[in-house]
Amino acid sequence: MKKFKFGKIKIQKVDPGQLNERILLINLYLTQGLTLFIGLIILLFQKRNPLTLLTFPEHPDFAYYSIGLAGVMFLADTLISRFIGEDSMDDGGINNMLFRSRPIWHIVVICLVVSICEELLFRGAIQYGLGIYWTSILFAVIHVRYLKHWVPTGWVFLSSYGLGYIYVQTGTLWAPILCHFIIDLVSGLVIKYRRES
Repeated sequence: MKKFKFGKIKIQKVDPGQLNERILLINLYLTQGLTLFIGLIILLFQKRNPLTLLTFPEHPDFAYYSIGLAGVMFLADTLISRFIGEDSMDDGGINNMLFRSRPIWHIVVICLVVSICEELLFRGAIQYGLGIYWTSILFAVIHVRYLKHWVPTGWVFLSSYGLGYIYVQTGTLWAPILCHFIIDLVSGLVIKYRRES
């Protein structure tokens, strides 16, 4: 187990079995705060205004792309799980621990925070400089809990590519934010209400 010390702060690799819900939530909100901060710094260096980037569009047409992509992704995820098996999509139990006993309002808050922070960084800032392909590779790499299996890593890459595509097609960051939110929310609610087999 590798340890890095910065004063009294210790950063170390943790097995998901060592986490409890409190530590998981702290890590979630800290990483999302860091994601938002990095996104804002990149936008600053790009001389772009995040408030302009987050201006809500006048017409809700972008929602068709968001809902359509989310529907395609749910269908594909169902087919992948059916033919490959759910264990190949395993994330080490992190999502189960995060959503299983969480109240609905908190699931909504988590999904909203994650979708805005990650899309601002990846679609809003990084994709502007690197394009859809390299942004999708980075997006797959930061979802490190999936890297032990090639199927979920490839799935995260394709999902990111789809999010980047609808951003380009609609011209508004709210398209990938809404799609990301829908996917995370429905997935979280499925985990919460799924019967244990």
